[in-house]
Amino acid sequence: MKQHLSGRSFAIVILLVLFAVQIGAQEKLDFQMVQRIRDEGLVNSKITDFLIYLCDVYGPRLADSPQYIKAGEWVVAKAKELGLENAQMESYGTFGRSWELQKFYAAMTTPQYMPIIGYPKAWTPGTKGVLKGNAVLLNVRNAADLDKYKGKLKDAIVLTQGPLDLPISFDPAASRLSDEDLKKLVLAPEPGARSPYAARMAEMAAQQQLQQAVGKFLLAEGAGVVLEPSRGKDGTVFVGSGGSRMKGAVMPLPSVVVAVEHYNRIARILQKDIPVEIEVEVQARFTDDDQPGYNVVAELPGVDKKLKTEVVMLGGHFDTWHAGTGATDNGAGCAVAFEAVRILKALGVQPRRTIRLAMWDAEEQGFVGSRGYVTNHFFDRAKKEKKPDYDKLAAYFNFDNGSGKIRGIYAQSNSAAAPIFEDWLKPVADLGAATVTLRNTGGTDHLSFDAVGLPGFQFIQDDLEYDTLTHHSNMDVYDHLSRGDLMQAATVMAWFVYNAAMSEEKLPRKYFDPNAPAPARGRN
Repeated sequence: MKQHLSGRSFAIVILLVLFAVQIGAQEKLDFQMVQRIRDEGLVNSKITDFLIYLCDVYGPRLADSPQYIKAGEWVVAKAKELGLENAQMESYGTFGRSWELQKFYAAMTTPQYMPIIGYPKAWTPGTKGVLKGNAVLLNVRNAADLDKYKGKLKDAIVLTQGPLDLPISFDPAASRLSDEDLKKLVLAPEPGARSPYAARMAEMAAQQQLQQAVGKFLLAEGAGVVLEPSRGKDGTVFVGSGGSRMKGAVMPLPSVVVAVEHYNRIARILQKDIPVEIEVEVQARFTDDDQPGYNVVAELPGVDKKLKTEVVMLGGHFDTWHAGTGATDNGAGCAVAFEAVRILKALGVQPRRTIRLAMWDAEEQGFVGSRGYVTNHFFDRAKKEKKPDYDKLAAYFNFDNGSGKIRGIYAQSNSAAAPIFEDWLKPVADLGAATVTLRNTGGTDHLSFDAVGLPGFQFIQDDLEYDTLTHHSNMDVYDHLSRGDLMQAATVMAWFVYNAAMSEEKLPRKYFDPNAPAPARGRN
């Protein structure tokens, strides 16, 4: 007698079939290899040796500066020594002009002598010898307030604002992501909620407009040097750019960012109408206007006849700011990527796909190096031109949020990749890396890949002291790196790269519309 399945029974059968198909489609993880990677990365790490040379000997590495070029040449030699192929400094196009600081000195000489902790802004010129003069404190709330200073600022040493409040903070300087933080990160953002990043950007835009007006006024009045207070405290100076790398840009005034405690002392004295004399000397040099820019690349070639032309990429940005030595931003990312490749090389791994290491130029100027690379190799967004290698990229993995350990990965809204990453994380979950979120973190070079529909990903990291102390500051030095965290990160990255290089299929891609506007670079 013919039997008929009930609706419920039929649904169960379908679910069982789908489950069986899913299990069959999953590739088996190589647990022996993950153990070998863990042993090499956690017991025999060489990551600090790399960082000592990169930061102490060759740092800082302002984009395309002489220090950047020397550091890049050293990495190329190191990659060749390791046995990597096609190691080179690869030009992506014209960068513009770079800049290097050759000498700096500043001190208050009256009413008391005080050496000033500070750093000149990048892309600002030097002084003509030692500039000595009275300090002038501006009291400017809007552009109209500048009128009262006309004719009074020739060769003056100008403080741009009054003293800043410096409340005592009881928050820890360093922090790790808690279990609760990671749970929240997995959840989608509230629909319609305004990003805190967007609100901060709007506030910063208003401040920048006033700063630009002040800068133009001071330049027109012939001021000598501009002193600005740094954010932060305890002698930490956060400093970036005060000028432009672009050919033909207006040359600004020499600008120095001063530790807030020293700045506040000078400003308070001036508010009492007591004269303050300061002397400043800045020696800075600009490179040629049309200097080419360079990324640093090297490869571990694939061996599979079918898959060796496909590529798995990993890296971080090589350029830094100039007050520190670029240890956490982003020597750490470059070292983690280099160590991940060293681990695989040391284990004698013969990847099916080619593994390509990349250290990017000029991330701090807007992902210039990685965007140039993507344009040259994969997709020219301006021309909507797809390059032959576009379909050959399996994945790009990026590391660039300090030296904190990997806690998981941002899947970048790639729903198909998320379950794959969850499987890859299981053998390293005991190291603290277990979270996959569909969210994105902005401000890193993986966005250059994602912007053209390529699978580019950034890892979730513990913040440690990154935002509070080291990011773009004079404290971005080797001593604020976490060695154990970096060892863990290189181990996890090596495991991810190994899986991407050995799997049957490239990582799945999400929908890409080449006619859509480029995505924003902020954090979500």
